[in-house]
Amino acid sequence: MNHKNPEFVFLGLSFNPANILMLFVTCLVVFLIAFISTRNLKVKPTGMQNFMEWVMDFVKGIIKNNMDWKTGGRFHVLGITLIMFVFVANMLGLPFAVVVDDYLWWKSPTADPVITLTLASMVVALTHYYGVKQLGTKGYFKTYLQPMPFLAPLKIIEEFANTLTLGLRLYGNIFAGEILIGLLATLGAGSAFGLVGALIPSLAWLGFSVFIGAIQAFIFVMLTMVYMAHKVSTDH
Repeated sequence: MNHKNPEFVFLGLSFNPANILMLFVTCLVVFLIAFISTRNLKVKPTGMQNFMEWVMDFVKGIIKNNMDWKTGGRFHVLGITLIMFVFVANMLGLPFAVVVDDYLWWKSPTADPVITLTLASMVVALTHYYGVKQLGTKGYFKTYLQPMPFLAPLKIIEEFANTLTLGLRLYGNIFAGEILIGLLATLGAGSAFGLVGALIPSLAWLGFSVFIGAIQAFIFVMLTMVYMAHKVSTDH
């Protein structure tokens, strides 16, 4: 349970190679899903193509619930990428963990706050970029003075709060799930009786963790589009 994270230093900065590995695996899995789903497109979709079209329609629905499609259509690919990336990242640490010499090498990358907060920071930065692109620099910064100028400091604090809540919500749910799975695995490793006693709770929690991972991917994309809508839509 108290496994250490591997680390190396480059140019005075510390890096976790396990995080780099798991991010690479996540990107590879997402790429393979997208490639397999779109390599033989048919007019009447089946199999993986049907799944990918369902994901596209699902994300489109999230966007249309927060802004008009003419404005939000440009974020369709972003939403699809995010929901697939976050879901796959949430799932990687559920089946097993790989520990070598007490160093944890295989886990869900979203079980690390550095990853989730970096992802949240990138999303919030994108909302600012598209806000400026849509409204212009002057028009965008005027939104901080509306409806009353003295609320501007609160709006600035809100930007930091959005980043923290977006990243820490994802991290907390995935990390807590992996901790409980680890505890159940430890209980089952003690004896045959413990194995039998831990098997059903472990399977139940694995199923629940898959559900939580899917819900967290949905929430992450939904909040991304909510934040984006507040930046690019003139009626917010």
